[in-house]
Amino acid sequence: MPRHHHHVYVIELSRRVLAEPRFLRANPHYLGDKPCVYVGMTGQSPDIRFDKHKAGLKANRFVKEYGLRLMPELYECFNPMPYEAAREMEVELAIGLREDGYAVWQA
Repeated sequence: MPRHHHHVYVIELSRRVLAEPRFLRANPHYLGDKPCVYVGMTGQSPDIRFDKHKAGLKANRFVKEYGLRLMPELYECFNPMPYEAAREMEVELAIGLREDGYAVWQA
């Protein structure tokens, strides 16, 4: 049986990201009471992936510029998982967080 090594992860973004028109357009119903976050998936550990975003390696611009910290309380219970499950969970987690009032970027 193959070892599952894919992870979903959530990164808190600075509220300064709300000055970005693309981010605002993706979150038209955001009320401002929950954090702004980025949701991603990776074959690496979330810690390593966060460091790579911040270093500009295959980075999402919003994470590179506004990423503050990982939010393991929102994703640890799902990891690790197979690749296809991680791809699906990334989308489901982003949708769920947006429904819970978070401003979400998921690419």
